[in-house]
Amino acid sequence: MTSPNLMTAEIGLQLTDVLRARQRIAPHVRRTPLTRSTWLSDATGADVWLKLESLQVSNSFKARGAFNAVMARMERHRPSALVTASAGNHGRALAMAAKTFGLPLTVFTPADAPQVKTAAIARLGAALRTAPDYDAAEREAKAFAIQTGGEFISAYNDSEVIAGAATIALEVLEDQPATNAFVLPIGGGGLISGVAAAAKRIDSAMDITGVEAAASTPFSTSLKAGRLVAIVPGPTLADGLAGNPDPDTMTFKPIQQFVDRIVTVTEEELVAAIVGLVDGERLIVEGAGAAAVAAVAARRVDLSGRCAAVVVSGANIDRARFASVIHSK
Repeated sequence: MTSPNLMTAEIGLQLTDVLRARQRIAPHVRRTPLTRSTWLSDATGADVWLKLESLQVSNSFKARGAFNAVMARMERHRPSALVTASAGNHGRALAMAAKTFGLPLTVFTPADAPQVKTAAIARLGAALRTAPDYDAAEREAKAFAIQTGGEFISAYNDSEVIAGAATIALEVLEDQPATNAFVLPIGGGGLISGVAAAAKRIDSAMDITGVEAAASTPFSTSLKAGRLVAIVPGPTLADGLAGNPDPDTMTFKPIQQFVDRIVTVTEEELVAAIVGLVDGERLIVEGAGAAAVAAVAARRVDLSGRCAAVVVSGANIDRARFASVIHSK
């Protein structure tokens, strides 16, 4: 690997930021397992490893960014209150961080957010507000923060959230130095921005694939247009990936710069991946969490001959939805 020299003008991210984030959040998050998948390795002719963020505290990678964002802010000043918009996982993670440090939090979620996610947010003491869809939730949350003086923490459009997510790249490359490819889901782009920037600056030959649900493709559509454009998202099992990013998101430029390709997966492929993770790995994974696995299993990306890290990003799926998915196959 080349000398680590991580810096992107677009998101202002330096290697020291990622290392500081890791040190900052270490008492509050897990160093999740990186396990080899015989099932996927045999199916693809690659050496496939799963980064199990589904086993993270709050059962999603979002805990990394949420704790880093809150703790970094508290080093500068103590916010009077926090506000966010979330499809569920960021809200749950931020609620955990807010409770840890005694901060009030209001979370705006879309009306169709999974009950397992909203119940966990409420259980952690955050106030819940419901909006018609994710895009509306984000608009309403920002307006509420301005009205009340609360500090808005985006699920993805925040340099400290991105730095927290980037700690995944450090762990993977330490645990499996032969890694030469990453496959990651894309929602708002915070996860892939941080991981791709870190991994590419550590090894410029690193291959990065992003995965969107076919029902919601804001970044692949925008890359074709050469600028960020709004799409009309459809319903998807990968609820955590649905919706448009902030029109001013800092994640678009690093995706342009560091991501080699974006592929899409169908609802049927998401279902197959969830079932495959149960059968092949004995893991419970939500739709968004299974997106990268779906792309690999469906051969949407050619990994043959590579040592690939596939991020399993979350496990927060409603029991009834999970049962329905499993019984559909």
